[in-house]
Amino acid sequence: MDSKRRDFLKIAGLTAIAGIAAPSAFNTLLKGEAIASAGQAAAGGHGAAAPTGKRYGMVIDVKKFTENPGLAEQCVSACHTIHNVPDFGNRKDEVKWIWIESYEHTFPTESQYKRPDALKDMPILTLCNHCDNPPCVRACPTKATYKKKDGIVGMDYHRCIGCRFCMAACPYGARSFNWRDPRGKDANGQPFIKAENPKYPTRMRGVVEKCNFCTERLAIGQIPACVEVAAQTKALVFGDMNDPNSEISQVLKTSFTIQRNPAIGTHPSLFYII
Repeated sequence: MDSKRRDFLKIAGLTAIAGIAAPSAFNTLLKGEAIASAGQAAAGGHGAAAPTGKRYGMVIDVKKFTENPGLAEQCVSACHTIHNVPDFGNRKDEVKWIWIESYEHTFPTESQYKRPDALKDMPILTLCNHCDNPPCVRACPTKATYKKKDGIVGMDYHRCIGCRFCMAACPYGARSFNWRDPRGKDANGQPFIKAENPKYPTRMRGVVEKCNFCTERLAIGQIPACVEVAAQTKALVFGDMNDPNSEISQVLKTSFTIQRNPAIGTHPSLFYII
């Protein structure tokens, strides 16, 4: 760890200690942001997008994952393999870009009363929502988390100081912290990254990471890895939501979709067909 990073961490630590003595101020700030976001949601609608330029989004058809057992796991595997996501072998240290959740955990704000029994066993694929109004970007003190012009919320791992403010700000639990060295090995000498992909950088201990909508693949004309795996089933549809002729725009026009906790005004770029 270089001196600049160490000095920054010292300052961040002192700030955190000072914050313990005044939690009410931080809570007031969070409440203020929630009120502001709610106001934006009321004014622009839950799924409102920037009027010009690209805004990438994804539609997840949950029923198609149910009809194709193992497909969700294949999507997770493809993503994690390509992006060198470490497998620490336990839930406590788990790092995840895409993961499978239950309906009730994914959509706690939806009615759970008298819901169909089929929902109990549906694999809900979950990832970063790449919000149009991302609270994680506002919370990051070093700009390690930033929003691109195409709507993708990206990460600069070199800027991340591990303060985890972005994790506290994210209402979807879509970020993971590297408590251990991803480049290391377990007690049996097995590497945490089983088959390293040299085309994507590995991370270091003490940084946050998450799904990036495969922005590095988009840059060379490829689609996200998970979308590629599910291409034949159309369980995942990805594209520019601001293009009225794109496939995702057509799907959104003809299908009823829901989003995760849209009322808080983050304007998620993920839409689910249940």
